[in-house]
Amino acid sequence: MNTILKSSSDLPILEAKLRKELRGEVYFDRFNRGRYATDASIYQIDPLGVVVPRTWHDVETALEIAREEGVSVLPRGGGTSQSGQTVGASIVLDLSKYLHEIISVDPEGCECEVEPGIVLDHLNAHLKSHGLWFPVDVSTASRATLGGMAGNNSCGTRSIRYGIMRDNVISLDTILADGSKLRFGEAINDLNASDPSGFATDIASTLLAIGRRDAAEIAAKFPTLARRVGGYNIDALVSGKDPINLAEILVGSEGTLGLTTKLKLKLSHLPRNKVLGVCHFPTFHDAMESAQHIVKLEPTAVELVDRTIMELAREIPIYRNTVERFVNGKPDALLLTEFAQEDQAENLRRLKQLSELMGDLGFKASVVEVVDPELQKEVWEVRKSGLNIVMSMKSEGKPVSFIEDCAVPLEHLADYTDRLTQVFQKHGTTGTWYAHASVGCLHVRPVLNLKLEEDTVKMRAIAEEAFDMVKEYKGAHSGEHGDGLVRSEFHQKIYGQRLVRSFEETKQLFDPQGLFNPGKIVHPSR
Repeated sequence: MNTILKSSSDLPILEAKLRKELRGEVYFDRFNRGRYATDASIYQIDPLGVVVPRTWHDVETALEIAREEGVSVLPRGGGTSQSGQTVGASIVLDLSKYLHEIISVDPEGCECEVEPGIVLDHLNAHLKSHGLWFPVDVSTASRATLGGMAGNNSCGTRSIRYGIMRDNVISLDTILADGSKLRFGEAINDLNASDPSGFATDIASTLLAIGRRDAAEIAAKFPTLARRVGGYNIDALVSGKDPINLAEILVGSEGTLGLTTKLKLKLSHLPRNKVLGVCHFPTFHDAMESAQHIVKLEPTAVELVDRTIMELAREIPIYRNTVERFVNGKPDALLLTEFAQEDQAENLRRLKQLSELMGDLGFKASVVEVVDPELQKEVWEVRKSGLNIVMSMKSEGKPVSFIEDCAVPLEHLADYTDRLTQVFQKHGTTGTWYAHASVGCLHVRPVLNLKLEEDTVKMRAIAEEAFDMVKEYKGAHSGEHGDGLVRSEFHQKIYGQRLVRSFEETKQLFDPQGLFNPGKIVHPSR
């Protein structure tokens, strides 16, 4: 599909059609296109226009008009993606303003059904009265939508206990490129139920055939990490101990395969008791080396905070007092280690074990114990605001997201971070570090000034060297934030040509004309 219209005069025709047929808002002016030209990534691409649908009929009509006019469509939620998933020269469909209903909650079954535009914090506020929550607790929970989280296969702080998005989605109701409406879930019968044409059977049989054909290649090339969100989840098509859930193909597909209209989600019980141990380390390497030992105590989270974040947070009035309460002296790194068993006595026992472990590792009396729930909340707020804190850096260079979330096996984490630091030094820069030490996924951002051509050259060189290292360690070049415009071109390096062709085959099966979000995951630009 050609996403560029034949002439600029076609845009008014497209706009007029959309305005005539839709109840929702339609924007083709420069200001509003500019608002949707960016997301939380480093990219800026003007969309052709913006549609804010009020109803699902609006959505279906907009897709129909896009097909007729030969333009692509880009579904968008909160725009919190950091890899450029939600920018492109397409018609942006903003589902966050009106399509955000909680359809149903089943407290006994620990399930709910929601529309894709609902924000995570809003859902969890509603679920709290039932003693439940949706536990994929991303740091952007105040604005990230569930549809976007499914599209990105989001992960969150506590994935070591609860898993990532693909582990918590039961089914997805989806509109495909030809207008078909199908439900993707565990049972193949679910997929067929609303499709008398047999199209669903064709999709299911083709997907399962890909799983059988590529099982050995997937086993050889897919990183065996909890944190791997690159490419399509074709590993979910391989028969194993768990039933195959076809929804996993759509989870992490970044809006390139279809448009989700309803999500059925698995919920968890809210933990009643929690404690936090703030482990102090004299060097960053010590923290990275220790993470593999700390996870053996079965914490719910092990989160890194580096010296840069601590120093910057001390300069921000709303964080200064909190930092002084949980940071002793001037450590080079912290690991925030949470235990959340039902029995508080068990949490306190594990907190004691943590102190003993740290002593055995050579860091005696290095754990600040945080039992007070209010202070725990404040500590987590500092960690949750890590991105905002590092972006407060007062310099022309800023921490830039492009190798943001590479993940490696925990036993290689210290070595990987040492070597990556040397790469930064070779290119005359440093990096900021925070995030999920529990699963070997670190949010590392080299400090660069992208106004300078020499720094954009450095960015490319650092990316290539980092991804070479990740492949060497059998890691994932994206452990949380997906492919988008940043990483899609590197799939061949990580997965090999055969699996890249399988990704392309999957896209062709769902969207042969390229209606949905072109240039992401398959057929990318550099």
